[in-house]
Amino acid sequence: MIAGFEDAFPALRSEGFEETSPPSQKYNCIAWAAGSASQWWWPYQHPAYYWPEGLTREVTLDAFLRAFVSLGFEPCPTGELEAGFEKVAIYALRGKPTLAARQLADGGWTSKLGKEVDITHTLGGLEGPVYGQVAAYLRRPLRGAPTQVA
Repeated sequence: MIAGFEDAFPALRSEGFEETSPPSQKYNCIAWAAGSASQWWWPYQHPAYYWPEGLTREVTLDAFLRAFVSLGFEPCPTGELEAGFEKVAIYALRGKPTLAARQLADGGWTSKLGKEVDITHTLGGLEGPVYGQVAAYLRRPLRGAPTQVA
């Protein structure tokens, strides 16, 4: 466990979490939420950082939403588990995106904590002074899931 981890995220003590990978500098939370464990995703203008082609490289909620929309996600109102969909939650602190989490099949969430570990957690477990609050939810149909016809 990372030194000071539970001090930085006090809600994890009561809500619970589980480490699911060792630390890695290869990828971050945005990549992890997008389904990649091979690149560091961030909108900085630097060759070390990946950002979807043609999208604005700025640290704004709108830019992060557009990045996930480019992957087939669409904004949605809640992080509740929905049959046939996978979801992402974007956290923000003072209006700036800080973290993305991906929903698991059981309704729990998984996040990569910077260069540190991946964990499973509740959404509230990471809210607070480090990552802020959940600012947006997105969803996309699960691959292979039937689509509804209107």
